[in-house]
Amino acid sequence: MFQIKLQDPNAEIRKVLPGKGCYSLLEYDHDVSNDPYSAINTYFAAKMNIKKRQVIADLNNSSIILQAGAMQMTLGNVNIATDVKGAGDFMKKFIGSKVTGETAVKPKYEGTGKVILEPTYKYILFEDIADWNGSLVIEDGMFLACDSTVDMKVVSRSSLSSAVLGGEGLFNTSLQGSGIAVLESPVPREELIEITLDNDVVKIDGNQAIAWSGSLDFTVEKSTKSLIGSAASGEGLVNVYRGTGKILVAPVRFSGAIATPEGGNTGSSSGASGSVGNAVGSVLGGFLGN
Repeated sequence: MFQIKLQDPNAEIRKVLPGKGCYSLLEYDHDVSNDPYSAINTYFAAKMNIKKRQVIADLNNSSIILQAGAMQMTLGNVNIATDVKGAGDFMKKFIGSKVTGETAVKPKYEGTGKVILEPTYKYILFEDIADWNGSLVIEDGMFLACDSTVDMKVVSRSSLSSAVLGGEGLFNTSLQGSGIAVLESPVPREELIEITLDNDVVKIDGNQAIAWSGSLDFTVEKSTKSLIGSAASGEGLVNVYRGTGKILVAPVRFSGAIATPEGGNTGSSSGASGSVGNAVGSVLGGFLGN
């Protein structure tokens, strides 16, 4: 039998927040383990909601899958195994890891006790796969943990243009089945927009969608009927999601472009579509100026 004290009685340094399923979140309100040289940075980081967070899993004769290297400590009768079923399965996972950016082997933790993950400054999302029609596609590098009842697969985009022009990559990680998935998000949940589609269409300029239902068809298309018209509109190519399902969109996600007072920016807005728009826009500008 073990005893562990996580909750700060006055909630001044850290507190335990509820998650979903067997997961909860240990969040540090501010970092007191610093030195005079880092104190200013950590102070203002806490004011901007940049905090250390640790996921805690409470196992009760159950099991979870973690990203390799994510475990900090286990307490109780918790055993570690791998999800590799043989040489062929390892090669399949290895190839999948190279195209999605995830680790090839993800350890399984099973038994009764607690599993505490390494601290991260990213924001944590707890997603029930059932809320995504049984299939959730996520951006590369977002996976942190899931119930062992969740099946991880590599899915390919419907066309090469979706990968080259859409900014989402040719392959993505798909979480299927039932259970809870724990994801690392680039933005907090309160800044995400959740869009629910019922046999409808959503068009997004850039790779602002961080997760979507596997039932949706993802393509990249011109914002207008012609390439010239798309360039003239300033939008170029857009990511299109069709069908029935949900999308998580990060509209204020930092992409390296800094807005100017005139409403422009110092960087391209959407990768290849911005390059096409700039090139064709220059040609049109020179033609119209003569």
